[in-house]
Amino acid sequence: MSNQAIQAEQECRFQHSCGAIELLIEPIEKDLGDFSARRVLPSVERKMVGPWIFFDHMGPADFSPGRGIDVRPHPHVNLATVTYLFEGEILHRDSLGSLQCIRPGDINLMVAGHGIVHSERERPEVRRVAHRLHGLQLWLALPEKDEEIDPAFYHYPSKDIPDTLAGDVPVRVMMGTAYGAVSPVKTFAETLYVEAHLQPGQTLSVPDAEERAVYVAKGEVMARGTVIPEYSMAVFGQESGIILEAVRESRIAIIGGEALGERFVEWNFVSSHQERIEQAKRDWQSGAFPKVPGDDSEYIPLPE
Repeated sequence: MSNQAIQAEQECRFQHSCGAIELLIEPIEKDLGDFSARRVLPSVERKMVGPWIFFDHMGPADFSPGRGIDVRPHPHVNLATVTYLFEGEILHRDSLGSLQCIRPGDINLMVAGHGIVHSERERPEVRRVAHRLHGLQLWLALPEKDEEIDPAFYHYPSKDIPDTLAGDVPVRVMMGTAYGAVSPVKTFAETLYVEAHLQPGQTLSVPDAEERAVYVAKGEVMARGTVIPEYSMAVFGQESGIILEAVRESRIAIIGGEALGERFVEWNFVSSHQERIEQAKRDWQSGAFPKVPGDDSEYIPLPE
């Protein structure tokens, strides 16, 4: 999805804690027109967790026939987007010529590198009937040496994402290595992204990483006596042995990895150099970015 404001950082509700949890972030729901999203990262108090610099929980949104997602072409530089759906379908197009539907359980990884343009819409047969969209969209900052690589697009169908058990808890290792499973999804730095579904009373250990956080997409969990409510993210310290316990049925995402250092974020651009973002803004306004084949008649202008 495109960021609608020039500044990506959100004013969220924060709670500083002690022990295992450094910060509890409760995002404010943002109205995006036909649906809403909860932006957790970047926020005023915390911009990144490992290489993850953007975390949106979109929906769930129910669309009547004739309505749906229509994100016009927009640009990215120096980052990679990761899209994952719980429900629904999105049709991805980009300036490389990619045309790919993403469905629940799949992962779309789009590497912007020195510049890419993409759109996110829906197939006509999806829009013709009532339907629902629900999922996560995340951005990865690229290591400085990889920021200007050639853009690329990778699609990983659900069957290729490893499912395993951590004790009696079903988990999916979306990116990186955890619980004895290795994801095939390409990474550029040490990256952790795990999804788990816990029943009340079940427990799950949080994999070790330089930086880690858990987002509760559904339900409620606890860590060291601190409640992590639905639609909130707990950022952990480097302490080992953190155990999550489900207070009620819960769907969670654990993210993390190595810290990459400071990044600048404006609109849909991320870079380790502010002047690179300024150049990207000028390039978009002047029409220097490539077009999206099959979707080149409209675009999202740079916000004021």
